[in-house]
Amino acid sequence: MAKLAAVQHQRHPPSSLSLLPSSFSDFNSTRLHACIQYKRKVWQPKGALCVTASSTKKILIMGGTRFISEFLSRLLVKVGHQVTLFTRVEAPIIQQLPGESDKDHADFSSKIKAFAVSRRSVMALILSSCIFSQIGLGDIAFAEPSVGLREYIDTFDGYSFKYPQNWLQVRGAGADIFFRDPYVLDENLSVEFSSPSSSRYKSVEDLGPPEEAGKKVLKQYLTEFMSTRLGVRRESNIISTSSRIADDGKMYYQVEVNIKSYANNNELAVMPQDRVVRLEWDRRYLSVLGVENNRLYELRLQTPENVFLEEENDLRQVMDSFRVNTVAS
Repeated sequence: MAKLAAVQHQRHPPSSLSLLPSSFSDFNSTRLHACIQYKRKVWQPKGALCVTASSTKKILIMGGTRFISEFLSRLLVKVGHQVTLFTRVEAPIIQQLPGESDKDHADFSSKIKAFAVSRRSVMALILSSCIFSQIGLGDIAFAEPSVGLREYIDTFDGYSFKYPQNWLQVRGAGADIFFRDPYVLDENLSVEFSSPSSSRYKSVEDLGPPEEAGKKVLKQYLTEFMSTRLGVRRESNIISTSSRIADDGKMYYQVEVNIKSYANNNELAVMPQDRVVRLEWDRRYLSVLGVENNRLYELRLQTPENVFLEEENDLRQVMDSFRVNTVAS
């Protein structure tokens, strides 16, 4: 069995001392010392991380793409273990680290296994495996049913919509109402509207044609997501804009945009080669705009781009369900 051991500081260290290369040991201004120990104690500074293994192991790392795991996975591969990274990140899983040579990166990439699965799919797989293994149906495949939609009606502010029934309401999120997926935390839904005292909308067409409304929506998103971090870069584009007349006789605009965020892995690094730009997230934003009670209402949906591909049908049902209703004065 592999084990982790903290080796205490000794007064008289032996002459042989094995440390990781500096590119793998420096992290957030803290030096991480690691050594490989085989059947004998090797001196290391107090608090050092040592990996001990008597034979080659198959090791599964949940995540493995940030902070310590990036260096630990390379250390384990270097000493001969078979490492698998299991993650749900949107960015590429295996990336070259600052200071890592092309040869070392290629060698690491060829020896490691890595794959990404959405959190919802993982939970469904785990639960179904446990249930069917207990009742002896392990050889039968079942399609994952839709979670179904539940209606939310706000008679006071004058709007309604449907949302996935397993989503949770979050209070104090800033919007008038806010729901999010319990498994994919950056997938959410919210409703916002303008104040009747500061706006006098008569129709959603007051925003101009759908294309102009789409530009305004994208500008608002980029303003809200503005970051003060160094090296952050955003890429955005409007995927589609459209208008429709719903069954209540009112016109609604629908806007879809994609925003990608890139950031340096070490924003305080001095050397350019140490400021590696990586994809932080890639998301789809869907807005439905409607006007009633002299207010502009907006239903917002946010979801990772890869999750949108899996749940597009349900999310479009949510968009189509949005209605603005007259409020008695």
